[in-house]
Amino acid sequence: MIEGLLIGLETAFSLQNLLMVIGGCLIGTFIGMLPGLGPMSIIAIMIPVAITLGDPAAALILLAGVYYGAIFGGSTSSILLNAPGVAGTVATSFDGYPMARAGMAGKALTIAAISSFAGGTVGAILLMVFAPALSSVALLFHSAEYFALMVVGLSAIAAFAGTGQVAKALLMTILGLIMATVGEGALFNMPRFTMGLMDLQSGFSFITLAMAIFALPEALFLVMNPARSAQGDSGKIENLRISKKEARAIAPVIGRQSIQGFFIGVLPGAGATIASFLGYAVERNLASEEERKEFGHGSIKGLSAPETANNAACTGSFVPLLTLGIPGSGTTAILLGALIALNVNPGPRLMVDEPQIFWAVIISMYIGNLILLILNLPLIPYIAKILAIPRNYLIPFILFFTMMGSYIGQNNATELLILVGFGICATVLRFADYPLAPLLIGFILGRMLEDNFSRSMQLYDGVAFVLERPMTLGLLVLAGLLVIVPSYRARRAKARAAGVADGD
Repeated sequence: MIEGLLIGLETAFSLQNLLMVIGGCLIGTFIGMLPGLGPMSIIAIMIPVAITLGDPAAALILLAGVYYGAIFGGSTSSILLNAPGVAGTVATSFDGYPMARAGMAGKALTIAAISSFAGGTVGAILLMVFAPALSSVALLFHSAEYFALMVVGLSAIAAFAGTGQVAKALLMTILGLIMATVGEGALFNMPRFTMGLMDLQSGFSFITLAMAIFALPEALFLVMNPARSAQGDSGKIENLRISKKEARAIAPVIGRQSIQGFFIGVLPGAGATIASFLGYAVERNLASEEERKEFGHGSIKGLSAPETANNAACTGSFVPLLTLGIPGSGTTAILLGALIALNVNPGPRLMVDEPQIFWAVIISMYIGNLILLILNLPLIPYIAKILAIPRNYLIPFILFFTMMGSYIGQNNATELLILVGFGICATVLRFADYPLAPLLIGFILGRMLEDNFSRSMQLYDGVAFVLERPMTLGLLVLAGLLVIVPSYRARRAKARAAGVADGD
């Protein structure tokens, strides 16, 4: 390991590779800020550039820099415009955007930058220490375990529901699961629920749905409520620094979510999205009664948790990619294609046959996170000035990026019609006080849930896999606890409040 680290340090600190890290982080950060242009799109575009470099280590360092730079920068549009273009930053908008609306955009961006840096750095250290051992653990997870893991993710919906809104959140999750069934199914390559439209053959686009649920209703609200557009508080750029009290509050959150996010990222198919949702849910359940009320309304813990978890998970996703040759997410699947194009065979032999690639990527991750922090912290006052623009001028800006992101995602004009339709429905649901986050969670996890459930049913001739695989049963029990415990807490609090009222 020491020898590998020295080889990695020598490779990563060459002038060419340092420039690759800086270039990748810059490109990724600015692309991540634009809704609709996530890491998958830009990495696909960057592969021909990377291949022309000739050096596999430099190419992978560049692409990895773009990957975690995009996740790092993706929080900006989520916080400032409520327009998460990357699935991994959806949970960031739950508390980041309310903070920006309350005049704390600078502080929100600072917390996001520090949390991202900490999550990525701890992830890089854990990757260095645990990569060989974790590769064997990842092999224990089969379709049945992934199905149970998706159920755990869905069981966290209570964390995204307000007081007394668990039933509404459950309804929205089911609606999201239903929407995920549109398109070709996992068992049969036949279109379902497409109403004969070829454009729906591949299902609804995540980008279109995310824009319709978060960004478009925001623009419509600004149009319908001119008084809200004229509010000046959200445009004030102040409180860029976090206090000692706030730092102490988020420190344990960062510690927990760095570790949890990394281990979720290690599991092929889990990735930053599930890590961020679970991170948010776990911290909300661990918070005190008073702190729990702040979640969804500008909680610093609610912002720090998903930002830390998604960056740690990004680093963790390189474990199955480099040690097993199994892509942990759609983005790492593209990276796997790039490695194969560069004649590098990722797998258990990579650490032995190509140590300079394996260790250089890990060292470059730490350097990249440091560069991202140095680049982003000084830019926060200037980035946050987006909110100093009068809100009525922001409306066409939000609409432009919303429609551009939706169109670029599928390169299909029908997406614009779907965007408008879903946007109007989402606005009505917001007026009816239905939480929209569970819908998106159900949609994101629905396809993976169905795929893994179908495979498990085929392998074990029915639902017997639940009893035959102890790890699956354990995860399903955990999912049950995640649903029961918050409901029990709410009932107990209600009973206690009723008892106090009777005592009065």
